[in-house]
Amino acid sequence: MAGASEPDFVSTRQQRIAELAGKAAQMSFTSLAHHIDVDWLYEAYGRTRPDGAAGVDGQTIRDFNQGLAGNLKALLEQAKSGTYRAPPVRRVHLPKGTGNETRPIGIPTFADKVLQRAVVMVLEPIYEQDFLDCSYGFRPGRSAHQALGSLREQLTKMGGGWVVEVDIRQFFDRLDHAHLREFLQRRVRDGVLLRLIGKWLNAGVLEEGVWTAPEAGTPQGGVISPLLANIYLHYVLDVWFEEEVKPRLRGHAFLVRYADDFVMGFACEEDARRVLEVLPKRFGKYGLALPPEKTRLIPFRRPPQRPATVPESEPEPGTFDLLGFTHYWGRSQRGFWVIKHKTSSSRLRRALTRIADWCRRHLHEPVAEQSRTLGQKLRGHYAYYGLPGNGPALSAFRYQVTRIWHTWLGRRRRGPLWWSTFAQLLRHYPLPAVRVVHSVLRR
Repeated sequence: MAGASEPDFVSTRQQRIAELAGKAAQMSFTSLAHHIDVDWLYEAYGRTRPDGAAGVDGQTIRDFNQGLAGNLKALLEQAKSGTYRAPPVRRVHLPKGTGNETRPIGIPTFADKVLQRAVVMVLEPIYEQDFLDCSYGFRPGRSAHQALGSLREQLTKMGGGWVVEVDIRQFFDRLDHAHLREFLQRRVRDGVLLRLIGKWLNAGVLEEGVWTAPEAGTPQGGVISPLLANIYLHYVLDVWFEEEVKPRLRGHAFLVRYADDFVMGFACEEDARRVLEVLPKRFGKYGLALPPEKTRLIPFRRPPQRPATVPESEPEPGTFDLLGFTHYWGRSQRGFWVIKHKTSSSRLRRALTRIADWCRRHLHEPVAEQSRTLGQKLRGHYAYYGLPGNGPALSAFRYQVTRIWHTWLGRRRRGPLWWSTFAQLLRHYPLPAVRVVHSVLRR
């Protein structure tokens, strides 16, 4: 792309920022905006998803590309001069997979996404020096599967224990702006960047033609929102748990967090109950709520090899969900108790609902095109849920996808689509076989 910067140019600057942040852990950066120049914006543009939905202005990447150099220069000038006006985000609702609940998603304009990406590229090297090892969500070089691997490894070392499963009610909608500004200013005091972040927080939401101004929250779907969420929970939860909670406990304990999804593991039941009691107060102090019906303590000790030796007072090990998987104790092929994972029922229902909706909306597309797209969706499902031991859930998903496809193909025929006929069609347009993609979970 003509005029674009070399990635090494940006990475060198980011490395310098990271080194300075690592050496001065308590320092607040007062001068960061000078890193954002036209070359920096070109790199931010290159890192912005080209296939994302359009914002309130309807502008796509193709529209932005017309006069790209001029658009980036104008964006830079507005940001540096303070004249940039953050447009409201376009709100859409996606199903959560649990009843009729939906998740509100905010879609910024394309230009806003580029500028937000540029700011993230400046702040990320600083906070990567501060974030703790227990945090895995939306961080470079970290993934949900690493979080699952850490969870499995730590629970296995403890022989199970007691797990506190937590759900933060509407976290992205309730994030308190005043507390977030205070957290940001512990490390960042650059006026240009803080003003931009403030404008994004107060830009408002446009839904069905109605604009509303938020009193709290950051749009789930914004480019900068995951970083702001990590910063908020870093201080509210991670640092608090590591520096204030763990030194007061009798036994071993750990935390695994992916964005606003997290669980805590404890070797001692008394420790788990004490922390569970103070958690709502801690989160309430920062404007967050933990619904009692979704925050619970689960006994998760490893079952004995011989069930007859279990004391009557010992509770049966339960199950809990994290990152789309239900975690439970099961026997390995050699007969030992190991922690296993299977696709959670809510995620399975959500995925099948989306498949059925897609088949309905693309009913009259050629069969070859339908087969190709359904194959991509299956491979994407395997890529995330293809963990060792989850083969039965993957097979069930593929079987149900096949049934859904058969049902909708039958609706576009005048007569029934017999299974024998559909079997012949599958031989010409096969769906990909079940595949366990991840041979082992690693931290």
